[in-house]
Amino acid sequence: MTSSEWGRVDDDGTVYVKTADGERAVGSYPAGTPEEALAFFTERFEALSFEVQLLEQRVNSGKLSPEEAAESIKTVRTQVTDANAVGDLASLSGRLDALGPVLATQREARRAERAEKAAEAKDAKEVLVAEAEAIATGTDWRNGANRLRELLDAWKALPRIDRASDDALWKRFSSARTTYTKARKTHFAEQDEKRAGARVVKERLCKEAEALADSTEWGPTAGRYRDLMREWKAAGPAPKDVDDALWKRFRGAQDKFFGARDAANAALDAEFAANAEVKDALIVEAEALLPVTADNLDAAKKAFRDIGEKWEAAGKVPRDRMKELEGRIRAVEQAIRGAEDDAWKRSDPEKSARANDMVTQLQDAITKVEADLEKAHAAGNDKKVRELEENLESRRGFLEMARRVSADYSS
Repeated sequence: MTSSEWGRVDDDGTVYVKTADGERAVGSYPAGTPEEALAFFTERFEALSFEVQLLEQRVNSGKLSPEEAAESIKTVRTQVTDANAVGDLASLSGRLDALGPVLATQREARRAERAEKAAEAKDAKEVLVAEAEAIATGTDWRNGANRLRELLDAWKALPRIDRASDDALWKRFSSARTTYTKARKTHFAEQDEKRAGARVVKERLCKEAEALADSTEWGPTAGRYRDLMREWKAAGPAPKDVDDALWKRFRGAQDKFFGARDAANAALDAEFAANAEVKDALIVEAEALLPVTADNLDAAKKAFRDIGEKWEAAGKVPRDRMKELEGRIRAVEQAIRGAEDDAWKRSDPEKSARANDMVTQLQDAITKVEADLEKAHAAGNDKKVRELEENLESRRGFLEMARRVSADYSS
């Protein structure tokens, strides 16, 4: 018989392992000597010991979850208990038993970690729910939908928490999304309805604008285009592709009319520029009559009347020259009137009454012209406005002169 501390080989070649419960046959090794047989089964023990050591390292390192570790310990324990090996099998079982407290500690740590993560997940979901509910009460129809999708993705990325809390929070989150979606659909349905109405209005405005494009009634038509533009803005937007096309039609009609009006005004300005040159020459001729004295008064009056007829015949001038030219010709006229007033005062003081009558007549005439000018402005009649402004400027000049004459007679 060959033996060692943990086993022996019987004379018939059977190998036994020594345990706390006594010996247990583990096999035989007929191909070799008893010493080789004992060595063979001892090597099996060493291999099993090495496997226990690897398991200890993996468990202690935390690479295995407690559940995986428990299953591995169970498997290795079975291998140790029924091992056909020679060695201190009890010590291996003890080492496996020593892993129990390690697993308990790891399980507790895992439970604490899961509880912490669950609390964090709950807090995070409550934040998501609060933001979703805030969006649901708002009217940010464009960004709100995108943000709710982002919140849903964030929700899916979070772990589940206890069923009751998770279900309650999800119900709130889902309800907020549903509320927002319904309100958003209602809003866009109303917008579609408004855009459809705007389309009808703008199509009508386009037709009228196109019908006016060839008009030569510059003032009234320009006024009507302003009214159409106000109606266009008040109508609101139509569907975008339709709105762009309608605006192109509407603006095209406007451009056609105002382009024709600008061309007509440019032609008038060219004509008026020639008239201004004529009046420049007449002013030079009129200013040559100054100074007016009692000796040349009659000749100056006659010459100025001739100049005045030519002035009226010359026609209109550009508006930016009107004030300058009228001012210079009226200055000569006022000088002649002043000399004439002096003569009146010396010859017939009773003519003061006639001067007062002149002031009254001029004031009445100016009042009528001002009323006509206001009507022309309201009608958008640019041509009539030009005529009345020129007439009004002339009459006001005469009125100023008549007032001075009347004042002189009264002093």
